[in-house]
Amino acid sequence: MKKFSSVILAGFLALSAVLAGCSGSVSETGSPAAGTEPAQASGKDEITLYTIQSTNPNFQEWLKETEEKSGVKINWVAAPTDSDTRQQKLSTILSSGDSSVDILEINDEMATSFKNAGWLEPLQDKVLTADILKQLPQGYMKDMLTSNKGDVIGVPTYTGYLALWVDQKKLDEAGMTSIDTEEDFVNFLKATTKDGHYGYGGSWEKTYVFNEVATFVQLFGGDYLDWTNENSRKAVKFMYDMANTWKVTPIDQIADKYEQMNQKFIDGKYAAVFMWGTGTDYKQANRYGPDQIHMINMPKFEKRSIFTDSWSYVLNSASKNKEAAIKFLQYAASEDGELNGWKNFDRYPARADVASNEAVSGDIKGIYTEIQQTNEVHGRPMLPQTMEFISEMGTLFQNYIQDKITLDDFCKKAQEAVERYK
Repeated sequence: MKKFSSVILAGFLALSAVLAGCSGSVSETGSPAAGTEPAQASGKDEITLYTIQSTNPNFQEWLKETEEKSGVKINWVAAPTDSDTRQQKLSTILSSGDSSVDILEINDEMATSFKNAGWLEPLQDKVLTADILKQLPQGYMKDMLTSNKGDVIGVPTYTGYLALWVDQKKLDEAGMTSIDTEEDFVNFLKATTKDGHYGYGGSWEKTYVFNEVATFVQLFGGDYLDWTNENSRKAVKFMYDMANTWKVTPIDQIADKYEQMNQKFIDGKYAAVFMWGTGTDYKQANRYGPDQIHMINMPKFEKRSIFTDSWSYVLNSASKNKEAAIKFLQYAASEDGELNGWKNFDRYPARADVASNEAVSGDIKGIYTEIQQTNEVHGRPMLPQTMEFISEMGTLFQNYIQDKITLDDFCKKAQEAVERYK
């Protein structure tokens, strides 16, 4: 669910349209563009990639290097930007046995839904061999990319923390030098809420707020799939207090996704947010740096805890170009492949040995290392009917925050949702 600001995204979409017109790619609908030779008819090492990265301004550079070093010609299809539409399209492709796409990029939500369906090829024998697998985050690989049969179905393209980002100017104005504890966190939010600005900004749209609710549940030592757990209740009550008791975050952000939240953060309306990635949006807005917006370690509530995610390449079982697809995946999982993603997409390498490479540098490397050494690192708690569960939990949370239901009602209905979708 990484997003660009709406303004930047619009620019990228326009750029994508220009690039699509001259790249010999395929359209968002999957129809081959003029002059594109179907891979299975060409007899060449050629694949079709369904990608979320085609709107990235460095996509063509990444593509050129990938084709040169993998030896595979890559046609590409731009995935829809809307998360619901994207998941529906990918579900249709895979469930129908559609062979027009060989490699797809999927997120954690889709991995949870697809990994036990038999739609994806196992990768542990030819791609994610033991020497590579041991360099990847073990808990994440087990939770997100391993099927019930023990097959590893995806190559993670990065490690991305859902971390706490702060505006250093507001931290200075609050007279604080760090946010190490729950008390520090609350004091900071209260001190920076004034004049129409808020200490905390969120993406509380019903399909996005799951990330923040689960983060606070982890910080309080609760269990997102157990709403009889007192610490899970504390976490949601804490978020209620932020909006209604302390009023350090606005309730009207229940309509906001990451695009809206990040733009408000960049504009100085918020002092802190939880956000994925390495700060690409803030860099593009000239708001990134130690004296502006930057990532800090997670504060310790009951514990320090953080989620990591990834988008992963998977191989369609219906592909007619599996040999070429394996070559692409072997490159994607290699040191060269991960460094290509770091260089062009700001994707922090998923492999620990690649992350330690001197080519990976900058302040983000320092804070990522600190987080890795001091936090519990988890994959997000998801259930097979992922989007249905996320959406229902988001609706329940919005109802609670707006005083339409009580905390007891929320916990009762949330536990019913867990039982229904697991």
